[in-house]
Amino acid sequence: MPPTADVSVRPAVPGDETRIAHIQLAAWRTAHADVLGEVVLGSLDEDAFVAQWAQAVTAPPGPGYHVLVACDGPHLVGFASVAPIPAPDPTDAPAGVVLALEVDPQAQRGGHGSRLLAAAVDLLRADGADQVQTWVIEGDAAREQFLEGAGLGPDGLTRRLATGPGPDEEAHVVVERRWYAGI
Repeated sequence: MPPTADVSVRPAVPGDETRIAHIQLAAWRTAHADVLGEVVLGSLDEDAFVAQWAQAVTAPPGPGYHVLVACDGPHLVGFASVAPIPAPDPTDAPAGVVLALEVDPQAQRGGHGSRLLAAAVDLLRADGADQVQTWVIEGDAAREQFLEGAGLGPDGLTRRLATGPGPDEEAHVVVERRWYAGI
């Protein structure tokens, strides 16, 4: 029998939060350094991220909230989190949003992001969603290429988010574009 890779996706469990926070910050520092800037990235508190992920893993805010992790052998190399979006009309199916999906920069291009996205979509479908959405920071060509390859596309909606003070002490704002697909 040919050898197979020992890669998987599983629900996050208590104890995963430190690695999740580390991956998130490493991925942001690699992919978004130009957009977020040194001041914003330098101000991120890893302990606060760990606490938030611990809360998300152990006490999600309600049904339909999930945190998943990608593993390469025994090593946690990525994560995703999803949440429900209630339908505006109760007779319509809800949607779901991928709140976060990051892979350790050292483990990218190994299929972990695709496995995480597929598992996230499976969970959203199981929860009744008929659409998946996510937000992409403007200028993140790699994420756009990844999402396009997975069948998502931009829908024209944008949002502006203040991320903290910029180098000139003015509010640092990033623009995100929403991507979606029917599932």
